[in-house]
Amino acid sequence: MTAPEVKDLVHQFEIGRLPKEKWTHEAHFAMALWYCCLQPLPQAIESIKEGIKKYNISIGGENTDHAGYHETITVFYTRHIINYVLQTGAGRQFEVILNGFWQQEFLKKDFPLKYYSRELLMSKEARKNWLTPDLQPLML
Repeated sequence: MTAPEVKDLVHQFEIGRLPKEKWTHEAHFAMALWYCCLQPLPQAIESIKEGIKKYNISIGGENTDHAGYHETITVFYTRHIINYVLQTGAGRQFEVILNGFWQQEFLKKDFPLKYYSRELLMSKEARKNWLTPDLQPLML
């Protein structure tokens, strides 16, 4: 995904016009990286969290105890993205940071299961609130 493609994706996401089939695992990461590079980090975290909730509703979804927004997964991946952005030393220049982004191990779908048991990660409590990992600590 190129920088112009990410910019368009984020715009469509923000206005609730991104087709559901384009809201992929990769799209989640592209959106989060965009905000982490272009907004102050506290604002980026809120934009990511609130943006996902708003988008889910815009496509007819819900944010419930069993579907939609998942706090622990969102915060877990966002922390890794922030760490990556800070470690690149690229001054949060989106195009530069994007170049090496897609090769990062933490982008794999099963990556959180290195830190969380499936039972904990899929729990109602983890969906609603940030929970610390139960298999190994985060070293971020």
